[in-house]
Amino acid sequence: MSNPDLILRDVRVVRPGGGEPEAGDIAVTDGVISEVAPRIDVPEGTVVHEGRGLLAFPGVVDAHQHWGIYNPLSDDTVTESRACAQGGVTTSLTYMRTGQYYLNRGGSYAEVFPEVLAAAEGRSHVDYAFHLAPMQRSHIDEIPALVREHGVTSFKIFMFYGSHGLHGRSADQNSFLMIPEGERYDIAHFEFVMRGIQAAREANPEIADQISLSLHCETAEIMTAYTRIVEEEGSLSGLEAYSASRPPHSEGLAVTIASYLAHETKLPTINLLHLSSAKAMEAAMLMARTFPHVDFRREVTIGHLLADVTTADGIGGKVNPPLRPRADVEALWEHLLAGDVSWVVSDHACCKEELKFGDDKDDVFAAKSGFGGTEYLLPGLVGEGRKRGLALSRIAELTAWNPAQRLGLPTKGDIAPGFDADIALVDPDRSYVVDPADSESTQEYTPFRGLEIGSTVTTTFLRGKRIFDGGEVLGEPTGRYLHRPTGR
Repeated sequence: MSNPDLILRDVRVVRPGGGEPEAGDIAVTDGVISEVAPRIDVPEGTVVHEGRGLLAFPGVVDAHQHWGIYNPLSDDTVTESRACAQGGVTTSLTYMRTGQYYLNRGGSYAEVFPEVLAAAEGRSHVDYAFHLAPMQRSHIDEIPALVREHGVTSFKIFMFYGSHGLHGRSADQNSFLMIPEGERYDIAHFEFVMRGIQAAREANPEIADQISLSLHCETAEIMTAYTRIVEEEGSLSGLEAYSASRPPHSEGLAVTIASYLAHETKLPTINLLHLSSAKAMEAAMLMARTFPHVDFRREVTIGHLLADVTTADGIGGKVNPPLRPRADVEALWEHLLAGDVSWVVSDHACCKEELKFGDDKDDVFAAKSGFGGTEYLLPGLVGEGRKRGLALSRIAELTAWNPAQRLGLPTKGDIAPGFDADIALVDPDRSYVVDPADSESTQEYTPFRGLEIGSTVTTTFLRGKRIFDGGEVLGEPTGRYLHRPTGR
């Protein structure tokens, strides 16, 4: 075997699967981890990076991002991948659909997806892949080709688009979603998407477990009614008003509908996205017990774990589903500590200040939905998790191993021989206060402003290449598009 190109010396290796961090060195050969052991000999010519006893986490697989939703995809791929590197994220899985925002066009994925790939190619500082949303009937017929030809193995349904747009009420669904006249984006469409994905799984049995469907679970009719109530009553404002306008039982009901449809269509690989409330988690756990043959995964965002409607810095914290009151935040942490959460993500959606806020900058209903935060995912979870007794090995599972296994990335998510040398070095004793000016993202604000993050990512390696160190993103973009499932 050839000599290693790089040795990370004197780190504490954090791995999924339980156990305390183990002191040792990590050898990297041709971008792949070749050895993990104490005191590895350093051959002549091998680069050594001194870890100084820092924690070495598997590079984060941030399974929920939105590049290109508010800014051109080609721009976001550069800048928001820099924010990834800053936070120890080495793989970004970003959502894409047809319709308004993103590429602002409808049509077939045979035409649209090559445009997506071309806009991102050669511009990312981290590895990346795309989840796709079948928005119209013809997209369902394209699922087998997307799996086979483009390596897209994960798909999405936005359940709340029934009578809502991205930010609020939408009277003209077809215009917003750019779907053909006479079609509806509704529960029947969701059922047929599930049947299409299950058919693709049956046609590809060798990779069936890596073909999955993710659902944004909110109920459009409930939200429409409660938005009207909140606006007419006028007693609530800001993020409290927005949370009340999209109440937690809207999430719970949507989770229940989605789960029964999974049972009906025999689609077992279901991911319930960004569960934000006690009621959403209650419904998700009830459905797991009711339909044990469905292999549910339950996702929570770092925003919903670190911020609530009163601690977030203003209506820049508007997101779907909303940030919630503190009781819901505590409920999410209880479920996370109990092992009920499958992975933690950022739901990173960079929206610059000029676009985020309406003419009345205090009107939450006029603001755009979503905010960035991938740079705070790992350090925020390490910092807050340690306070609450969350094991470091569990953090490695929540941020890397679990999403990698589900989403067709078998070379990601662990620090062991044969895995890509994607590594984040973390100083668990160095905290900092969030200032958006320090972020690599082009977003000028953050709901995390003023929040103390309890640990710091010092260095990030992508396949053995140092892409962030000393507070700076290094080198030209070398991130690759990941045609899934990737090989071992």
